[in-house]
Amino acid sequence: MTSSELGDLLEQTGYPVVYRHWKSTPKPPYIIYLYTDSDNFGADDKAYSKFDNYQIELYSDKKDVKAESRLEEVLDSADLFYEKSEIYLKTEKLYEVLYEIQI
Repeated sequence: MTSSELGDLLEQTGYPVVYRHWKSTPKPPYIIYLYTDSDNFGADDKAYSKFDNYQIELYSDKKDVKAESRLEEVLDSADLFYEKSEIYLKTEKLYEVLYEIQI
């Protein structure tokens, strides 16, 4: 799966989606996704298996279990394994639910 295909997949949530950052931030909930690093496996001095790590950030102005469930349904439908964490950003007054995936 490419970065572009991941973006297309995330759009299936029905929420606004962008890679890395917004020029003008929409009303929550919205999704930002970005490449973080690679986790390659080497053999014979080559990158034998290449894996790209992405984080998917779901932002909402209240704890939005419905939005989380919708995003997880989309990830599950694509058989993507994810790790999930959550923080509250006091200065922005937003919840950030972070999904870490590898493609």
